[in-house]
Amino acid sequence: MNGSTSGHDDRSARQRLAAVAQHERDAPALESIVVRYEDRPDRCTIAPRECSEADQLTTWISANVRAFVDVADMQ
Repeated sequence: MNGSTSGHDDRSARQRLAAVAQHERDAPALESIVVRYEDRPDRCTIAPRECSEADQLTTWISANVRAFVDVADMQ
């Protein structure tokens, strides 16, 4: 047993939280750009805020604006 009165392994939970926090620190800052169209769905492109010009050509994702949701709505 791990000494926890709840029966859960508190140490592994702390390790998972630390790993998530480290991932958030290591994750690149992203920016989004929305292009609005009159005759088709608006498009949103997400890319790293800081990357080389060469990486800008391949390090991005675009989708129709309606495909994105606010993270607060999913919590």
